Amino acid sequence: MPADTLIIVPTYNERENLPAIVQRLLGLPVAVDVLVVDDTSPDGTGELADQLAAADSRIHVLHRAEKNGLGRAYLAGFAWALQRGYEFIFEMDADFSHDPADIPRFLAAARDSEADLVVGSRYRDGIRVINWPLNRLLLSLWGGYYTRLITGMPISDPTGGYKCFRRRALAALDLGTVRSNGYSFQIELTHRIWRRGGKVVEVPIIFTDRFKGSSKMSKAIVREATWMVWKLWLEHGCRRVPVPPTAPESEAGAV
Repeated sequence: MPADTLIIVPTYNERENLPAIVQRLLGLPVAVDVLVVDDTSPDGTGELADQLAAADSRIHVLHRAEKNGLGRAYLAGFAWALQRGYEFIFEMDADFSHDPADIPRFLAAARDSEADLVVGSRYRDGIRVINWPLNRLLLSLWGGYYTRLITGMPISDPTGGYKCFRRRALAALDLGTVRSNGYSFQIELTHRIWRRGGKVVEVPIIFTDRFKGSSKMSKAIVREATWMVWKLWLEHGCRRVPVPPTAPESEAGAV
Protein backbone atom coordinates (compact mmCIF):
# COMPACT_ATOMS: atom_id res chain seq x y z
CA MET A 1 0.00 0.00 0.00
CA PRO A 2 1.23 3.54 -0.66
CA ALA A 3 2.57 5.42 2.36
CA ASP A 4 0.29 7.98 4.01
CA THR A 5 3.30 9.79 5.50
CA LEU A 6 5.59 12.22 3.69
CA ILE A 7 8.89 13.54 5.07
CA ILE A 8 9.76 16.91 3.53
CA VAL A 9 13.51 17.50 3.54
CA PRO A 10 14.54 20.98 2.30
CA THR A 11 18.10 21.13 0.97
CA TYR A 12 20.68 23.70 0.03
CA ASN A 13 24.22 22.37 -0.30
CA GLU A 14 23.45 19.13 1.55
CA ARG A 15 25.16 16.72 -0.84
CA GLU A 16 27.24 15.25 2.01
CA ASN A 17 24.18 14.45 4.13
CA LEU A 18 21.44 13.58 1.64
CA PRO A 19 22.19 9.92 0.79
CA ALA A 20 22.58 8.94 4.44
CA ILE A 21 19.46 10.75 5.68
CA VAL A 22 17.33 9.26 2.88
CA GLN A 23 18.65 5.79 3.63
CA ARG A 24 17.78 6.18 7.31
CA LEU A 25 14.27 7.40 6.51
CA LEU A 26 13.49 4.58 4.10
CA GLY A 27 14.80 2.05 6.58
CA LEU A 28 12.35 3.04 9.32
CA PRO A 29 9.86 0.46 10.66
CA VAL A 30 7.03 2.66 9.34
CA ALA A 31 6.31 3.31 5.67
CA VAL A 32 7.23 6.81 4.52
CA ASP A 33 7.85 8.67 1.31
CA VAL A 34 10.51 11.38 1.08
CA LEU A 35 10.25 14.70 -0.75
CA VAL A 36 13.54 16.55 -1.27
CA VAL A 37 12.90 20.25 -1.90
CA ASP A 38 16.11 21.63 -3.36
CA ASP A 39 16.83 25.32 -3.86
CA THR A 40 19.16 24.90 -6.85
CA SER A 41 22.11 23.92 -4.66
CA PRO A 42 25.41 24.82 -6.34
CA ASP A 43 27.06 21.71 -4.86
CA GLY A 44 24.86 19.40 -6.94
CA THR A 45 22.45 18.28 -4.20
CA GLY A 46 19.51 18.53 -6.59
CA GLU A 47 21.15 16.33 -9.22
CA LEU A 48 22.06 13.77 -6.58
CA ALA A 49 18.46 13.80 -5.34
CA ASP A 50 17.28 13.05 -8.88
CA GLN A 51 19.61 10.05 -9.02
CA LEU A 52 18.27 8.73 -5.72
CA ALA A 53 14.67 9.23 -6.90
CA ALA A 54 15.36 7.36 -10.15
CA ALA A 55 16.47 4.36 -8.09
CA ASP A 56 13.57 4.32 -5.59
CA SER A 57 9.94 5.29 -6.21
CA ARG A 58 9.53 6.38 -2.57
CA ILE A 59 11.85 9.34 -3.17
CA HIS A 60 10.57 12.48 -4.88
CA VAL A 61 12.30 15.73 -5.79
CA LEU A 62 10.96 19.25 -6.10
CA HIS A 63 13.36 21.73 -7.69
CA ARG A 64 12.96 25.41 -6.91
CA ALA A 65 14.43 28.07 -9.17
CA GLU A 66 16.07 30.11 -6.41
CA LYS A 67 17.05 30.11 -2.76
CA ASN A 68 14.49 32.28 -0.95
CA GLY A 69 14.13 30.79 2.48
CA LEU A 70 13.23 27.71 4.45
CA GLY A 71 9.60 28.78 4.80
CA ARG A 72 9.13 29.03 1.02
CA ALA A 73 10.64 25.56 0.60
CA TYR A 74 8.26 24.04 3.14
CA LEU A 75 5.24 25.80 1.64
CA ALA A 76 6.09 24.35 -1.76
CA GLY A 77 6.42 20.93 -0.13
CA PHE A 78 3.10 21.30 1.71
CA ALA A 79 1.30 22.15 -1.53
CA TRP A 80 2.87 19.11 -3.22
CA ALA A 81 1.85 16.85 -0.33
CA LEU A 82 -1.73 18.11 -0.12
CA GLN A 83 -2.24 17.61 -3.85
CA ARG A 84 -1.22 13.97 -3.45
CA GLY A 85 -3.34 13.12 -0.41
CA TYR A 86 -0.76 12.43 2.30
CA GLU A 87 -2.27 12.26 5.79
CA PHE A 88 0.87 13.01 7.85
CA ILE A 89 3.34 15.60 6.59
CA PHE A 90 6.69 16.15 8.30
CA GLU A 91 9.18 18.97 8.42
CA MET A 92 12.70 17.65 8.94
CA ASP A 93 16.26 18.95 8.53
CA ALA A 94 18.66 17.14 6.20
CA ASP A 95 21.69 17.39 8.49
CA PHE A 96 20.79 14.75 11.15
CA SER A 97 20.06 17.39 13.79
CA HIS A 98 16.64 15.70 13.77
CA ASP A 99 16.87 11.98 14.47
CA PRO A 100 14.87 9.91 11.94
CA ALA A 101 14.30 7.29 14.66
CA ASP A 102 11.84 9.70 16.33
CA ILE A 103 9.38 9.54 13.43
CA PRO A 104 7.44 6.49 14.71
CA ARG A 105 6.96 8.27 18.04
CA PHE A 106 5.58 11.34 16.24
CA LEU A 107 3.13 9.19 14.28
CA ALA A 108 2.03 7.30 17.38
CA ALA A 109 1.42 10.60 19.21
CA ALA A 110 -0.54 11.99 16.26
CA ARG A 111 -2.75 8.91 15.99
CA ASP A 112 -3.24 8.24 19.71
CA SER A 113 -4.16 11.82 20.59
CA GLU A 114 -5.80 12.81 17.28
CA ALA A 115 -3.35 15.74 17.20
CA ASP A 116 -3.41 18.31 14.42
CA LEU A 117 0.27 19.02 14.97
CA VAL A 118 3.05 17.15 16.77
CA VAL A 119 6.05 19.29 17.69
CA GLY A 120 9.45 17.81 18.48
CA SER A 121 10.50 19.66 21.61
CA ARG A 122 14.09 20.22 22.70
CA TYR A 123 12.90 21.69 26.00
CA ARG A 124 9.99 19.57 27.20
CA ASP A 125 10.91 18.18 30.65
CA GLY A 126 14.50 19.43 30.43
CA ILE A 127 17.04 20.64 27.87
CA ARG A 128 18.21 18.11 25.26
CA VAL A 129 20.56 19.94 22.89
CA ILE A 130 23.96 18.65 21.79
CA ASN A 131 26.82 20.54 20.13
CA TRP A 132 25.43 24.07 20.52
CA PRO A 133 27.46 26.94 21.98
CA LEU A 134 25.93 28.55 25.05
CA ASN A 135 24.96 31.77 23.24
CA ARG A 136 22.96 29.82 20.64
CA LEU A 137 21.18 27.81 23.33
CA LEU A 138 20.31 30.95 25.29
CA LEU A 139 19.00 32.61 22.12
CA SER A 140 16.72 29.62 21.47
CA LEU A 141 15.47 29.50 25.05
CA TRP A 142 14.82 33.24 25.04
CA GLY A 143 12.96 32.94 21.72
CA GLY A 144 10.61 30.37 23.21
CA TYR A 145 9.98 32.41 26.34
CA TYR A 146 9.42 35.59 24.30
CA THR A 147 6.93 33.81 22.03
CA ARG A 148 4.95 32.38 24.95
CA LEU A 149 4.93 35.75 26.73
CA ILE A 150 3.54 37.70 23.76
CA THR A 151 1.21 35.17 22.15
CA GLY A 152 0.13 33.04 25.12
CA MET A 153 0.83 29.89 23.10
CA PRO A 154 1.85 27.24 25.68
CA ILE A 155 4.47 25.46 23.55
CA SER A 156 7.88 24.77 25.13
CA ASP A 157 9.72 24.88 21.79
CA PRO A 158 7.83 27.10 19.31
CA THR A 159 10.93 27.71 17.15
CA GLY A 160 11.71 24.01 16.65
CA GLY A 161 11.65 22.69 13.09
CA TYR A 162 10.88 18.99 13.60
CA LYS A 163 7.11 18.70 13.14
CA CYS A 164 4.36 16.39 11.97
CA PHE A 165 1.25 18.05 10.55
CA ARG A 166 -2.02 16.24 10.03
CA ARG A 167 -3.48 16.88 6.59
CA ARG A 168 -6.63 18.57 7.88
CA ALA A 169 -4.58 21.15 9.81
CA LEU A 170 -2.61 22.31 6.77
CA ALA A 171 -5.64 22.13 4.47
CA ALA A 172 -7.56 24.49 6.77
CA LEU A 173 -4.88 27.19 6.55
CA ASP A 174 -4.53 29.81 3.86
CA LEU A 175 -0.90 28.95 3.20
CA GLY A 176 -0.69 31.59 0.47
CA THR A 177 -0.76 34.31 3.13
CA VAL A 178 2.28 32.95 5.01
CA ARG A 179 5.24 35.26 4.38
CA SER A 180 7.70 34.32 7.15
CA ASN A 181 10.87 32.22 7.00
CA GLY A 182 13.29 30.63 9.46
CA TYR A 183 12.38 30.69 13.15
CA SER A 184 9.38 32.92 12.50
CA PHE A 185 7.96 30.45 9.97
CA GLN A 186 7.98 27.75 12.64
CA ILE A 187 6.29 30.08 15.12
CA GLU A 188 3.68 31.26 12.61
CA LEU A 189 2.55 27.81 11.43
CA THR A 190 2.22 26.52 15.00
CA HIS A 191 0.38 29.66 16.11
CA ARG A 192 -2.07 29.54 13.21
CA ILE A 193 -3.03 25.97 14.08
CA TRP A 194 -3.13 26.57 17.86
CA ARG A 195 -5.13 29.80 17.70
CA ARG A 196 -7.84 28.06 15.65
CA GLY A 197 -8.28 25.50 18.40
CA GLY A 198 -6.14 22.82 16.77
CA LYS A 199 -4.66 20.19 19.06
CA VAL A 200 -0.89 20.59 19.41
CA VAL A 201 1.12 17.84 21.16
CA GLU A 202 4.81 17.97 22.05
CA VAL A 203 7.14 14.98 21.87
CA PRO A 204 10.54 15.27 23.60
CA ILE A 205 13.49 14.91 21.22
CA ILE A 206 17.27 15.14 21.39
CA PHE A 207 18.57 17.81 19.02
CA THR A 208 22.14 17.40 17.76
CA ASP A 209 23.55 20.33 15.80
CA ARG A 210 25.08 19.53 12.44
CA PHE A 211 28.61 18.14 12.25
CA LYS A 212 28.83 18.51 8.45
CA GLY A 213 28.10 21.67 6.47
CA SER A 214 27.25 25.10 7.87
CA SER A 215 24.30 26.53 9.77
CA LYS A 216 21.76 28.69 7.92
CA MET A 217 21.16 30.90 11.00
CA SER A 218 21.51 34.68 10.46
CA LYS A 219 20.75 37.96 12.21
CA ALA A 220 17.98 38.61 9.70
CA ILE A 221 16.21 35.40 10.78
CA VAL A 222 16.37 36.50 14.43
CA ARG A 223 15.03 39.98 13.59
CA GLU A 224 12.13 38.52 11.61
CA ALA A 225 11.13 36.27 14.51
CA THR A 226 11.29 39.18 16.95
CA TRP A 227 8.59 41.20 15.21
CA MET A 228 6.60 38.21 13.92
CA VAL A 229 5.22 37.31 17.36
CA TRP A 230 3.69 40.79 17.67
CA LYS A 231 2.17 40.46 14.21
CA LEU A 232 0.59 37.14 15.17
CA TRP A 233 -0.77 38.59 18.42
CA LEU A 234 -2.35 41.50 16.51
CA GLU A 235 -3.78 39.19 13.83
CA HIS A 236 -5.43 37.20 16.60
CA GLY A 237 -7.16 40.32 17.96
CA CYS A 238 -4.61 40.76 20.79
CA ARG A 239 -5.88 37.50 22.29
CA ARG A 240 -3.68 35.00 24.10
CA VAL A 241 -6.10 32.07 23.95
CA PRO A 242 -7.39 29.97 21.03
CA VAL A 243 -10.60 31.04 19.29
CA PRO A 244 -11.93 28.30 16.98
CA PRO A 245 -13.18 29.85 13.71
CA THR A 246 -16.41 29.10 11.90
CA ALA A 247 -14.63 28.35 8.59
CA PRO A 248 -11.16 27.36 7.38
CA GLU A 249 -8.74 30.17 6.59
CA SER A 250 -8.70 28.92 3.03
CA GLU A 251 -12.40 29.82 2.80
CA ALA A 252 -12.66 32.79 5.14
CA GLY A 253 -9.25 34.39 4.64
CA ALA A 254 -6.49 34.77 7.22
CA VAL A 255 -7.61 34.89 10.85
